[in-house]
Amino acid sequence: MTAQAKLITPRILVRLFIVIVVVPLAPMIISGVWDWWEAWAYAMVNVLGFIISRVLAARRNPDIIAERARSMEMQDAKPWDKILSPALAFGGLLILIVAGADKGFGWSAPFSLNAKIASLSVIILGYAFGSWALIENRFFSGVVRIQTDRGHHVVTTGPYRLVRHPGYAGALWTYLAMPVLLDSLWAFIPTVLLIAILVLRTSLEDRTLQAELPGYREYAKRTRYRLFPGIW
Repeated sequence: MTAQAKLITPRILVRLFIVIVVVPLAPMIISGVWDWWEAWAYAMVNVLGFIISRVLAARRNPDIIAERARSMEMQDAKPWDKILSPALAFGGLLILIVAGADKGFGWSAPFSLNAKIASLSVIILGYAFGSWALIENRFFSGVVRIQTDRGHHVVTTGPYRLVRHPGYAGALWTYLAMPVLLDSLWAFIPTVLLIAILVLRTSLEDRTLQAELPGYREYAKRTRYRLFPGIW
């Protein structure tokens, strides 16, 4: 049995169904509103971004998909990330659930068309920036661990020339734009909580890499900022 075949398990298929179908459609599933162009636009960006980024990443680094598929099973994942990683995944879904409930019950007034077009542009750019990091970095695991089994070393090319954690940076801007696109002021509540978790995870991961990954401390001196150029 090939390595690719071993990845195609019932558990993986269920996860893919949730990621590719359930999560993108969550606002419409919750609200019961299916003629919602903003939610369809988000779903299309989400699905296409996921598929295209994984295809390109696998073409460049064939072992990255296997690493990400089994990341939650890794025994050397940092204990704190076994909590933070699922919390981030659930937090992103929670934004969509709240936005869907908001739409269904009509809690929030809609944003202007210009604001929604701007937010959709930010979401696309956020996905593109995070996907660039995934494609560039063959050690872009789903959990924080030092991948000695895969020859882990510092990646300094592509978006890593700009910030040390471009995957998180792209996700942050996407999270911020989602409530605007989906017309939900209430969705900013889980968004703020999610960003707090994201910043905490970024800080802990950066501290781990500086302490345990050879060459990362020197890289951090050259690339000063974690998420926000000029700020942090």
